[in-house]
Amino acid sequence: MTTEPWASVEDVAKHLGVAKDSVYRWIESRNLPAHKIGRLWKFKLSEVDEWVRAGGADADDGADRGGAR
Repeated sequence: MTTEPWASVEDVAKHLGVAKDSVYRWIESRNLPAHKIGRLWKFKLSEVDEWVRAGGADADDGADRGGAR
């Protein structure tokens, strides 16, 4: 049995085809599953994929950029 390796913000951005800024924004505003190790954010890609399938990365409605509440 192999253990899933940890992925960096850059790895997740590349995996999802988005900018690193989107990854940081989703951590803060959309509860993207992330683990802080020291000063770095680390991810399990299986958790990220599950979050995407559950709708966590659905279209941006502007709410996380100070839009209407």
